[in-house]
Amino acid sequence: MTNLSVNINKVATIRNARGGNMSDVVQVAMDCEAFGAQGITVHPRPDERHIRYADVYALKPLVKTEFNIEGYSNKEFIDLVLKVKPTQVTLVPDAPDAITSNAGWDIKKNFDLLSELADTFTDKGIRTSIFVGTDRENIAWAAKTGTDRVELYTEPYATLYPQDQAAAVAPFVEAARIARNLGLGVNAGHDLSLDNLAWFSQHIPWIEEVSIGHALICDALYYGLEKTIKLYKDCLKK
Repeated sequence: MTNLSVNINKVATIRNARGGNMSDVVQVAMDCEAFGAQGITVHPRPDERHIRYADVYALKPLVKTEFNIEGYSNKEFIDLVLKVKPTQVTLVPDAPDAITSNAGWDIKKNFDLLSELADTFTDKGIRTSIFVGTDRENIAWAAKTGTDRVELYTEPYATLYPQDQAAAVAPFVEAARIARNLGLGVNAGHDLSLDNLAWFSQHIPWIEEVSIGHALICDALYYGLEKTIKLYKDCLKK
């Protein structure tokens, strides 16, 4: 079964809107695990507009499932990952002022940087994943970096899905096959939701992990967090 990692950035956004500690990011992470999530994802940004670096340090000793830290590879982020030593680091090519992730890496162009980071994190026992699109040549370059996994950027899938489900998923099936044949683990994330997740999972059953935040937290406003996590996990059943 594909693991569900809950991205709790939006919980931090709600807290930061008013100050204080409501909602409690750490407690929500613990509740997600208790309700069946197999991982917790955070994506700290330099301006700390949602997850703060302090949150990452607070979560590390308490997260019992897989802890995934996403982010852009500036010095502060690299230092954070090396100090916290999460289960997995996902390298995302976000500019510091990006509202959200909107593209995968151009790996050939950034090959030296990504190879060096993969070596650095591997030496510390941290699994490395690189955020990518579906271009087959780019995925082949990813395999050469020494990364353990790639994470497929799924916004194009989510955008096309309402119009043509088969066309939406086809390039992702092909990309995931190429990655698997090259010895890479495959994760996926961005704009996956209760509407489109089951179809994606059915067609790529060897996806190891999906990271979902925005849609899941929005759904939890209606269904409650426990039921929402169950609904997402049901979408991932083979």
